[in-house]
Amino acid sequence: QVQLVESGGGLVQPGGSLRLSCAASGFTFSSAVMRWYRQPLGKERELVAAIIIAWDSINYADSVKGRFTISRDSAKNTVYLQMNSLKPEDTAVYYCNAVVRVPHLELWGQGTLVTVSE
Repeated sequence: QVQLVESGGGLVQPGGSLRLSCAASGFTFSSAVMRWYRQPLGKERELVAAIIIAWDSINYADSVKGRFTISRDSAKNTVYLQMNSLKPEDTAVYYCNAVVRVPHLELWGQGTLVTVSE
């Protein structure tokens, strides 16, 4: 089955940490660009981090640089987002995205809610 399954969201206090996971199946993981997006309530979806699996090339949004880390485990076809020093403004639904060029494929996960609050 071609899908992305996310896990790891939840409620955390400011300054805390969470790790999100995105398990991929049904496509060639090594050919994908994997991205994490987030969408705060009432706002537009924004790109948080991206990794080109084949090259381990990584990029981050300025708002999360130094706090978030994207990584992958190719043996498990899984991408992670380690989130440290969380702030209330990090509260959002986080989505995993996969894009493969050939054959063209784009997938979205179901989303996982991260709430940063006292």
